[in-house]
Amino acid sequence: MRFTIIGIILMFIGFLILGGFGHNYQAATLESNEFGTCYEYSDNSPPVEINCSFRIFDQTIFFGLVLGFIVIGVIFLIKGVKGDWDNKVKPEDMVGPGNNQNDNSDKD
Repeated sequence: MRFTIIGIILMFIGFLILGGFGHNYQAATLESNEFGTCYEYSDNSPPVEINCSFRIFDQTIFFGLVLGFIVIGVIFLIKGVKGDWDNKVKPEDMVGPGNNQNDNSDKD
């Protein structure tokens, strides 16, 4: 159950980051392919020409980070769905009312 919840949260974070900040990283590829030059835009000053390879590298790092969140989330989901590992407890490690060892030690 924990892995399933963690997987859902990680995937949600990945899609949330992609949706919230992804539009900032799309322009580099379009500017590079169409015009061959990239510009950095600011509210206070006119656009400044920059090297496109730096923008594309930033874009690649960003999408790698987002893809990492989503892939790790999927791995956690698969592990959580397959997960009968938390039900495989040795009888001597069991704690609670169903354990016969605890019942015998209370009668001393």
